[in-house]
Amino acid sequence: MAEAQTVLVVDDDRSIVELLRDFLEHEQFNVITACDADHAWGLFQQHEVDCIVLDIMMPGENGFELCRRLRKDSDVPVLFLSARSDDVDKIRGLTLGGDDYIVKTASPGEIVARVKAVLRRTSTRKSAAESILDYGRLRIHLTAREVTVNGEIAVLTPKEYDLLRLFAEHPRQVFSYEQLLDKFWDGVGDKHTIRVHLSRLREKIEVDPNQPQLLVNVWGVGYRFEGG
Repeated sequence: MAEAQTVLVVDDDRSIVELLRDFLEHEQFNVITACDADHAWGLFQQHEVDCIVLDIMMPGENGFELCRRLRKDSDVPVLFLSARSDDVDKIRGLTLGGDDYIVKTASPGEIVARVKAVLRRTSTRKSAAESILDYGRLRIHLTAREVTVNGEIAVLTPKEYDLLRLFAEHPRQVFSYEQLLDKFWDGVGDKHTIRVHLSRLREKIEVDPNQPQLLVNVWGVGYRFEGG
């Protein structure tokens, strides 16, 4: 089963937030909510957000200003939600990098449909680029399940490949021993099991397995991927 996508709904009107939450959760989305731009920005830093439904007029920083901040380092889909239907706001929103502009008179069902549509479009655009995870000397060809190091194929076991892919798709994220055991060994095993597999993986991808630069220990917790 595909992992549920996360939608961040930002609006200072709690009734709109709760209504959209109900409809989105009914369609199997994870939903997190914020009532202003600062709260939304904090949540965006803490979660892997797939789409943002963003009100324009809010206390403090408005939706346009938050979108401008987001676009400095993220291409997360943004759907503006506004009480105003005039073209000036619509053009401004799309020019700032918004993916859609929805007037609040739209039904919750239509808003959910627009969320799904923009996620389909961005997924299609990203699929080709994301077929290869490129970390310089290390490249992971996802569709072929093939790993190359300095242009040469590294022969990995299925478990080693799956471990490497998880880490490479989440750079700088720490994975605990317990998380890795639950995901790859159904919770059966211990720290030694993980250490053995990662030691073998390091021998195949690191310049010096004794001083790893890609898969590093976070002492007492687990491991993280640094990239290259």
